[in-house]
Amino acid sequence: MSKIAHDQYREGVAGRADVADTPELLSYYEELEKFETGALWTVANKIEPWQPKSASVPVLWRYRDLREHVLRSVALVTPEKAGRRVIYLNNPGRRDVSAAVGWLYSGLQVMHPGELASAHAHSASALRFIMEGRGAYTIVDGHKMTLGANDFVLTPNGTWHEHGVSDDGTPCIWQDGLDIPLVNAMEAGFYVVHPELNQAVTHPVDDSTATWAAPALRPHDGKWNKAYSPLFKYEWAPTYESLLRYAKVTDGSPFDGILMNYVNPLNGGPVMPTMGASMQLLRPGEHTQAHRHTGSFLYQVAKGSGFSVINGKRLDWYERDIFCVPSWAFHEHANASATEDACLFCFNDMPVMNALGLYREEALADNGGRQAVLA
Repeated sequence: MSKIAHDQYREGVAGRADVADTPELLSYYEELEKFETGALWTVANKIEPWQPKSASVPVLWRYRDLREHVLRSVALVTPEKAGRRVIYLNNPGRRDVSAAVGWLYSGLQVMHPGELASAHAHSASALRFIMEGRGAYTIVDGHKMTLGANDFVLTPNGTWHEHGVSDDGTPCIWQDGLDIPLVNAMEAGFYVVHPELNQAVTHPVDDSTATWAAPALRPHDGKWNKAYSPLFKYEWAPTYESLLRYAKVTDGSPFDGILMNYVNPLNGGPVMPTMGASMQLLRPGEHTQAHRHTGSFLYQVAKGSGFSVINGKRLDWYERDIFCVPSWAFHEHANASATEDACLFCFNDMPVMNALGLYREEALADNGGRQAVLA
């Protein structure tokens, strides 16, 4: 069969162009339903598309619009009663699973000085990116980490973890990122509260960073056998410094500028098995070319301002704004400033895409690699 003939056949079957709904076929479908079965040709185009068709849509969540509502929740509910005082991000195409994009969940959590949420563990992996405030901390399996703005911290699946703000701190807001929708889709979710409600701190404060954060050094007696990174906290200052140093010796990616991944210091792999994270720098006036790839991406603006074009939709962003790029959506980024750089934090499901051999990428060939912006 020639390729043209094959494509016409496949289109006919998948699109049911050659399968008319005759009375006999409709009766046949009804009979199949009685046995909890169905005819593949009636759903083939939906379950086996020619290319990814994400139900997610590009969304920009403006921090200036959300901040007041996030802070208002403090007067309405307590961490003890609510469990977690979080305003979650709801993608219009993924409301059925409460996802921000694809199979990724995100929300904005707020805590006031002196507050401490109870310790718990769950099957979902989680991360936090600190947006504002002073005095925040998290405890993961007895390791306490103090947190500042733009710090990135892990709470891997199955670990006991809790969050709080010191008495002498200020109101703190951070972004939570979890793979809850993915875990639920796999019907593998568990959740448990610590039997004593809070865990003991069993290691020196910030010992994870002191032990594992050196860029090219590993403790002589350092031992770790977990699937996730032993470096629970990735601080903003050395991250930004690394981006600046790298920018001096490379032109960077035409699609992502200066892009660096957060990694497990033991093996250079992703920080957790199901979620990866990165920080990228866009130099003054830089406007990247458009490309698309499988995988869902959620960005938070760590520094600066600019815009992104996602499937022809322009989203203008400022510091602390959050936006998403659905799987197989063309996207490009631009720094709006001619003098200051811009930085984008991102978490994604790339570890899953790579582990399952599902990653594909394609550059936009037309218009010099730039999309036409839709009205």
